[in-house]
Amino acid sequence: MSQFKLDEIDHQILDILIDNTRVPFTDISKRLLISAGTVHVRVKKMEEAGIIKGSSLNLDYEKLGYTFIAYIGIFLEKNKATQQVLNDLENIPFVTVAHITTGKFNIFCKLRAKDTKHAKDLIFMIDEIEGISRTETMISLEESINDKKRLMHDIFNEL
Repeated sequence: MSQFKLDEIDHQILDILIDNTRVPFTDISKRLLISAGTVHVRVKKMEEAGIIKGSSLNLDYEKLGYTFIAYIGIFLEKNKATQQVLNDLENIPFVTVAHITTGKFNIFCKLRAKDTKHAKDLIFMIDEIEGISRTETMISLEESINDKKRLMHDIFNEL
């Protein structure tokens, strides 16, 4: 599959959508001085090319009472247990991200909890998953950088 060519208008549309995926195409068109139809066609083409994959909703977990974030490095007994462990982790809704990794851990995941007691219960639950030999937990004190735009602009500059 050949690489999809983005131009400056596409970059500007993506820039706006990264800030707010729900912004109406008419608002984007007014900001960029192009027609709403042009915005629609360009977004559709980027979706068809796989550059835009769905849209996401950002929740304020603190306002919902989930202020505790931990990262858990998982050591497996055997690599062949990877998929089953991932399936079991997926059944724990508080595990919000999981990566198969190289290096120290076989799997690295992110966990959201209400407080330390809740996190402890979840970590113990993860420790009990068949195929896991042990875990190592790191507590997030603060999310300092979460910026999709900087990477997007670097990618645009390379194209």
